[in-house]
Amino acid sequence: MQETSIRSKTQRAIELEERFGAHNYHPLPVVLDSGLGVFVWDVEGKRYYDLLSAYSAVNQGHCHPRLVKVMQEQAARMTLTSRAFYNSVLGDYARVVCETFGYEKMLPMNTGAEAVETAVKMARKWGYEKKGIPRDQAKVVVCEGNFHGRTISIISMSTDPDSQGGFGPFTPGFEVIAYDDIPALEKALEDPNVCAFLVEPIQGEKGVYTPADDYVEKAIAACKKRNVLFICDEIQTGIARTGRLLCGIADEERDPAKRPDVVILAKALSGGMYPVSAVLSRHEVMDVFTPGTHGSTYGGNPMGAKLAIEALAIVKDEGLIANTQRLGKIFRAEMQKLVDQYDFVKLVRGKGLLNALVIEPRTAADGSPKTAWELCLLLRDNGLLAKPTHGDIIRFAPPLVITEEQLMECVNIIALSVRQFA
Repeated sequence: MQETSIRSKTQRAIELEERFGAHNYHPLPVVLDSGLGVFVWDVEGKRYYDLLSAYSAVNQGHCHPRLVKVMQEQAARMTLTSRAFYNSVLGDYARVVCETFGYEKMLPMNTGAEAVETAVKMARKWGYEKKGIPRDQAKVVVCEGNFHGRTISIISMSTDPDSQGGFGPFTPGFEVIAYDDIPALEKALEDPNVCAFLVEPIQGEKGVYTPADDYVEKAIAACKKRNVLFICDEIQTGIARTGRLLCGIADEERDPAKRPDVVILAKALSGGMYPVSAVLSRHEVMDVFTPGTHGSTYGGNPMGAKLAIEALAIVKDEGLIANTQRLGKIFRAEMQKLVDQYDFVKLVRGKGLLNALVIEPRTAADGSPKTAWELCLLLRDNGLLAKPTHGDIIRFAPPLVITEEQLMECVNIIALSVRQFA
C-alpha cells in the first residue's frame, strides 16, 4: 500500500505538469521536492547528487543557510519598491558588484535573457551615439552554437533549429560567425557598422564546448582595434564556475584594454534563490541609458540586491574559486579514465566544475537506443542527476561547495553507470 502511495505521488506530479503546463521542456522523470548543499531529494525521499545545479545557478549549494537567513529577513522587511524610488539596498549592491568584478557601473535586471537584451540595446545605442553608426544600421556579431536565451531577439541570433522553428519573423541586425575562429571575427569586424561582439567564453548549451585558451584574449584585442564592444556572456560560466571569478579573464587582470567592455551576469548571482541578473560596463558605455530608455519593475529590488550581496560574499568566504580549480582537475582526470577504458566514451572537456562527457550513441542488441538520455536515466537510478544535450553529451556541473569526498562518490556513480551502460 505504501509503495503504491509513493509511486502515485511521483506520477501525480508528472501528470499534473503534463496536463496543465506547457510542454516546452523534456524533464528527466524525477520529481524534486527539497535540496540542501550538493543534494536534492525527490517526493519519494530518495537522495541524489545534483550535478546540474540548475544550469549553474546554484553554485553556492541548495538552500545555503546564509542565503535562507537573508531572504527571510529581507522578506519581512521589504521585497519590492520598483525604480520609481530609491531603495536602501540597491546602492550597496551596485557598489559590491562593481568592486568585485572591476567595472565602473552596473545595470540590474532579473533574468539572464533580460540582461542579454539589455546589453544588446546598450551596444546599439552606444554604436549610434559614440561610434557614429548610421541610424538602424548597427550590427552585433555572434557565434554559431550560441545560447543566450529564448526571447525573439535572442533566438534571432541562434543557429539552433528548435529555437527558431515557427517563431519568425526574426529581429535583424545580427551576423553569425564560427566560434573559436579569430580570422572569421576579424573579417566580420571590418564592417564599420558592427557595434559589438557577443560571445560565451565556453558554450555551455552546445555541450561545454571549450575554445582555445587564448580565444577570448585575441577576440578582445580584435574588438579593441576596431572600436567594437566585446560583450562577454558569463551567465553560466561566471561567479567561480570555471575556477575563476569570470571565465573570460584572469582574476588578477585589471587592465581595461584586456578586459571585456561589457559583462553579463545572472544565475549564481543570487545563489539560486531568486532571479537576479546584471550588466556591467564602464561609464562611457553605460551612460547611453537615460531615464525612460530602459527599465524593469523588479530590476534592482531589495530582495534580489540583498541576496546577490550575500551570494558573492559566500563565494569569497568559502574559497569556492580555489575549490573549483582543484576539484575540476580531479574530476576531468577521473573522467579521462573512462575515456581510456570505454570505446564509446569519446571525450571529456571543460574548465573548473563545468564539464561534459561526450559519448557515442549506439543501438542495443534489442534495437533500443543507447544515447546520453539513457545514460542519464542510469545515473538517476544510481543517485546522481545530470542532463543530456544534443543526444551525445552529458553536462556535469555540481554546486561549487562540493567536497573532494563527495566528488569522488559522484565519480564512482558515473563509473558504475557507464559500466552498466556498456
